[in-house]
Amino acid sequence: MNAPAVELNGDRADSVPALEVVDLVKVFPIKSLQGARVIKGVVQAVSKVSFSIESGKTLGLVGESGSGKSTVARCVLQLLTPTSGSVKFNGTELVGMSRKDIQPLRQEMQMVFQDPYASLDPRLTVGNAIAEPLQIHKVKGNHAQRVAELLELVGLAPDHAKRFPHEFSGGQRQRVGIARALALEPQLIVLDEPVSALDVSIQAGVMNLLQDLQTRLGLSYLFIAHDLSVVRHISDSVAVMYLGKVMEVGPAELIYNAPMHPYTQALLSAAPEPDPDIERQRQRIVLKGDVPSPVNPPSGCRFRTRCPKAQDVCADEEPLLVDHGGGQRVACYFPEAVPLVAPTVTH
Repeated sequence: MNAPAVELNGDRADSVPALEVVDLVKVFPIKSLQGARVIKGVVQAVSKVSFSIESGKTLGLVGESGSGKSTVARCVLQLLTPTSGSVKFNGTELVGMSRKDIQPLRQEMQMVFQDPYASLDPRLTVGNAIAEPLQIHKVKGNHAQRVAELLELVGLAPDHAKRFPHEFSGGQRQRVGIARALALEPQLIVLDEPVSALDVSIQAGVMNLLQDLQTRLGLSYLFIAHDLSVVRHISDSVAVMYLGKVMEVGPAELIYNAPMHPYTQALLSAAPEPDPDIERQRQRIVLKGDVPSPVNPPSGCRFRTRCPKAQDVCADEEPLLVDHGGGQRVACYFPEAVPLVAPTVTH
């Protein structure tokens, strides 16, 4: 098998982050009818999101459904055009780049989708689906041999190339999706809820596969999930989103063991703990109210309408992400580290 692309530009990958996102904004225009009048507005899907991923590392991007995680992923890959902000891949600015210029970079940035069945063409055999990126990008070489190597790499048999997607289980189909993402030897893979559609018993096998591939190939991951417990042992750093904003970001160990934002604390308290003794000691934080509409988000802090610590200042001005030590940045006027009884995160 050919050497992974990450090793071909090692000096450059070590000198700058694999991915750097600064003040990313994505706004969608909308129209609504009120009687005979057409009212125009915007949905603020992503608002000034910033984070970075070092080469060979994983950032877990977590938050409730509708928080803007998948929109961030599509803006990173330029599948959606950002309204404003910066997205740099290995130091190269992607925002504003023409489709022709960005095409070569797409080989180094790939995506694994949430639904392993919907992301595969049911009319194509697995072998043809994996070989399709090689054909589109006109990669020279023996495509059949490359497909066989990729299937073995993700724990499937080479003769599975002749089968169709419906002949596989959900976990196997997701392994096919991962193999297809690896076909062009990328450096960065965006994983959009890659295990949420799988049975719990299957999730661990796919997560272990992703960790093994990262170690062997030097991959960088943007791992998107709505469940903090899913990304606990794969992420080097974690960013927590709420209603299009990053509430807290920092090293995984600090986020999990001493979260400072009330929203992060609530998310962690909702994640089940497999150890019954630890689970009995935990106190569940139940948030009141519903998530506000992104069409008309609250003034100031977007979380204030559900926050138990909210005060007048929270409505007046939006809090900035402030570093509270160790790279843990929190957008809150009243941050407070709350040690959890969960075990320390290890990698």
